[in-house]
Amino acid sequence: AAADPRVRALAAQVTESREQDIPLLLLKLKGILNSASLGCEESKKIKQDIYDYDLTQYCMLVLRQDHSRMRGGWATAAQLAEILSHCCVGLEVKEDPEEFYKKFLPSAIDNLLVLGRRLQARFIRAIKDEEKQDFLHWFRTVTDAICWLFGGHVPLAACVLQNDHFLQLLITDDVETASIMMSVLHSILRVNSSVLLQVDEETLHSVLDELVYKLSSTTNPVIGNAATKLLLLVAKFCKQLVELLTARYKGLKGLLSKQWTGKGFDRDLNQLLDLLKLEQSSGKGEMQRQHEAACIIQAMWRGFQTRKRLKKLPQAVTILQRSFRAKRERELQRLKKQKEDESLKLQVQLQRQRAMRLFHERQLALLEIIHASQVNKYMEEMEGKSALTIQRFWRGYRARRNFHQQRQSLKEYKAAVVIQRAACKFLEKRRRRRPLSPWKNPKGLTDERRLALQQKVDDYIKLHPASQMSEEMSKELHTQAQEKLAQFLLRSRLDRRAAQQREALLAEVNTDVELLMNAPALAESTERDLDVFMSRSIPVATKARQSHNTMLKYTRWPWWKKLGDEFVEDDVIPDDALDAELGTLFIGGRK
Repeated sequence: AAADPRVRALAAQVTESREQDIPLLLLKLKGILNSASLGCEESKKIKQDIYDYDLTQYCMLVLRQDHSRMRGGWATAAQLAEILSHCCVGLEVKEDPEEFYKKFLPSAIDNLLVLGRRLQARFIRAIKDEEKQDFLHWFRTVTDAICWLFGGHVPLAACVLQNDHFLQLLITDDVETASIMMSVLHSILRVNSSVLLQVDEETLHSVLDELVYKLSSTTNPVIGNAATKLLLLVAKFCKQLVELLTARYKGLKGLLSKQWTGKGFDRDLNQLLDLLKLEQSSGKGEMQRQHEAACIIQAMWRGFQTRKRLKKLPQAVTILQRSFRAKRERELQRLKKQKEDESLKLQVQLQRQRAMRLFHERQLALLEIIHASQVNKYMEEMEGKSALTIQRFWRGYRARRNFHQQRQSLKEYKAAVVIQRAACKFLEKRRRRRPLSPWKNPKGLTDERRLALQQKVDDYIKLHPASQMSEEMSKELHTQAQEKLAQFLLRSRLDRRAAQQREALLAEVNTDVELLMNAPALAESTERDLDVFMSRSIPVATKARQSHNTMLKYTRWPWWKKLGDEFVEDDVIPDDALDAELGTLFIGGRK
């Protein structure tokens, strides 16, 4: 049969639309489903077409999304939950039914429960009354859709009860949503009375624990009535569950009779109490015996545990004291080390400050002593010395670091040297122990061999004759060499004399320049200053005195300053030392 054109057109629109427009398009399914009467063949055909075109899959996927950011909001989500439940109830899948019943329907139940948890959380967090009423209405719509779904497919009741989201929905302190979830649980028990026997023991205990907890923790008659009806329904359906209630919750009977009598649902309460009393009276003797046996076992076990602890008590106290003392000792050591580190750090800081202050004081003293014209030069020298010190420390640090990095290779090299030395000694000893071979006289030259060698020597002399010079040529060559040597010595003597004259002239010029630089102004000059410029003996004496002081200072240097002068004669002063002291001073015609 041909598919419904409305379903086909809607499927085409959903396929071609954007993701945010799909929820609003799926709401059109409600009108398509309401157009046919419930239970007729036309309705089944429409549901089959919706399933075949995967529109139910779209509905189920949309329910997983966060509807607070989507068009239509949570109202659209609640309507889609209702549409999904109506599409699944009454649907008979003929192609691959296992996929529908084993995977699709449990997944749909899970998505509906997830949506219910989100609505419950937002209802609890809502502040305004209008928002709370809207979220409660949407939550009730979703729970009705769940009831409608497992009402049409009875095996889904066990699936709902075993779902973790259902237990989370049931475990809440909110009165309104808790009453709605207990009505869902009531519907589950009405649809499938043996569902509690089909689920695992952990799920059963969780549900019963929550019902008993609600009876003991609240005084609201709505919650008490719903919980009492559920327990009564559980007790009526199966005798095993009554035994479980009386064995697991021993104070349930007293709780019900004292706290909930006269609250408006005494009929259901009395029926539940009668069932509990009947079960308790039948199994009281067995329970009493089991209780006494349990008390005896517990007493024996507690006595054994106590005696065991008393035996271990001295050892435990010793261990505790030892650990406490060790911990206290470690703490004292840590505090002592911390104080020592702090004091050392403070001392180092003070020493650095003291050294820096002394260094600045020496600098200021030297600047006061040094002439103004020599300040820049002195600062350059100090910068050079500082740079050399920094470089020396850096090279030392780098060498130590490289040494630490190469320590393993150095150790391996030394080990190899030791091994090689031992091997050489071993081989030398072995060689000495070896017996000497008998002496073998060298073979002498035969006559034929001697003649052959003599012939080779004669041939080589003929090919390479020696050059011969006569006695006259030798005398002439010696005379020429003597003349050239005399010319060279004469020329070098004249050049040396000219150089000495130039150096003396330069020394005189530099002396005059320095005297002019140190001379006072014309307004402040005296006759003594004029005599300095008129006579050449005073500048010469001054420079001689400076040269003498410089040489005396050089002779008084410590030995470590003259390490590079081992091969210098005692009466010879290096030019570099004099330059370092006098700058551009000229002494004795040499710079």
